Amino acid sequence: MNRRAFIAFTAASTLINRQSAFGIRPAPKPNVVFILIDDLGWGDVGFMGNEFIETPNIDRIAKEGVVFTNAYCNAPNCAPTRACILTGQYTPRHGVYTVGESKRGDTRNKLIPIENTQRLPADSVTIAEALKTAGYTSACVGMWNLGRSREPESMPLAKGFDYAIEPKQLGFQHQMEGSDSRNSGGPALNYFEGEEYVTDRLTDKGIEFIEKNKGRPFLLYQAYHAVHRPYQPKPELVAKYKNKGNNPRGDLVEYAATVEAVDQNVGRLFAALEKNRLLENTVVFFFSDNGGDLGQKQGTNAPLKGGKGQLSEGGIRVPLAVRMPGSTLAQVCTTPVMSFDFYPTLLELAGAAPPKKHIVDGESLVHLLRGTGTLKRDALYWHFPCYLGKTSPCGAIRLGDYKLIEYFEDGRVELFNLKDDPGETSNLAREKIKVADELHQKLQAWRKAIHAPVPTEPNPDYAPSSSNRKGRGNGGKKTR
Repeated sequence: MNRRAFIAFTAASTLINRQSAFGIRPAPKPNVVFILIDDLGWGDVGFMGNEFIETPNIDRIAKEGVVFTNAYCNAPNCAPTRACILTGQYTPRHGVYTVGESKRGDTRNKLIPIENTQRLPADSVTIAEALKTAGYTSACVGMWNLGRSREPESMPLAKGFDYAIEPKQLGFQHQMEGSDSRNSGGPALNYFEGEEYVTDRLTDKGIEFIEKNKGRPFLLYQAYHAVHRPYQPKPELVAKYKNKGNNPRGDLVEYAATVEAVDQNVGRLFAALEKNRLLENTVVFFFSDNGGDLGQKQGTNAPLKGGKGQLSEGGIRVPLAVRMPGSTLAQVCTTPVMSFDFYPTLLELAGAAPPKKHIVDGESLVHLLRGTGTLKRDALYWHFPCYLGKTSPCGAIRLGDYKLIEYFEDGRVELFNLKDDPGETSNLAREKIKVADELHQKLQAWRKAIHAPVPTEPNPDYAPSSSNRKGRGNGGKKTR
């Protein structure tokens, strides 16, 4: 040991001994319960204004914590958002842009989309791996969707998690009778297996992990399959919502019942933390992986435009509430934040150093959570070089109140003032040319800096009639 290292070691030892002598102990590292919901719309919980669906336990997080009214996913669907949460990176860093192939839907589109990566790169450092250096144990309970079980090197246990379990390991691998994954928006998981309900069983496993690890700092990544369609809610909750008188739409019964089943289990997680005297040293996050799925007219994204699979606000703006230890009063934060911000936030809360040779694009939210400061960045970016349903390859930027979307098929852009027009009803690209040019240039510069690939290769099987669909930006008209 050299002289400088010896002096540092001696000083640290002296400080620890003095603290022990006077009965002073370092503050314990906080536990983390990160609740991730699948396909939950911006307005599908009580703390976001829903008066039909009952979510008292989820609302508790908001009442005792911070609600972020401008919270975004890094992408408009499942897998890329999860990859960004776990790595703290923008999508071009890890290459996970969508779920499955990047040409999902009609294969006669105008461009050949950028190839999608369906698992995390081998050199990615997940938040579970990064927290190990601070003494944390971690669990991934529920949906992973960044690899296949036949490829164990891509699964949670190979990515830093100490414990992992998926629905199919609990017996929920069967598809519902008559279901079709191509038409159901994804894998048609059976919510019931006999008398057991998948959301309940995943919570059972989360609680088991909490109780087994209550003596050490932990990360519980509780990634529910709900509220992904097709819906198969509990019969007693269906009966309840059928009899409710304030149903804004007659078709919300099964969806509302599925959401409340999640809320019941959030209550069970709270109860487990309280029973084990852990709540006041646990940070609780509640987030959705993308906007509500409008395919069956269930999710509530209003007044936002669009839904899952689109870079419109309804596809990427989601509910977020965070409860910090010792917090009792509700706060509202309007600062735009993004799913990759959770990674550096957890590092700071845990006192863990950022991993070497792993770029972190997100920014810690700790100052926002504590009300002691704001963020340094000026803009947020999206890159979606894929086809998905009604969505063609595109990118976006939000700078202040303005948001610009660029469509790669023909270079069209749309500009919206989100403060005045959160529903993106008025395209200002022709009216505010200077603003549109500034945002477009920043978006292009960001893509160049991060090496984001843009699809340009024409599709030899292109059929113009197949691309003439709604949702591709201003009805196919040139905006500038």
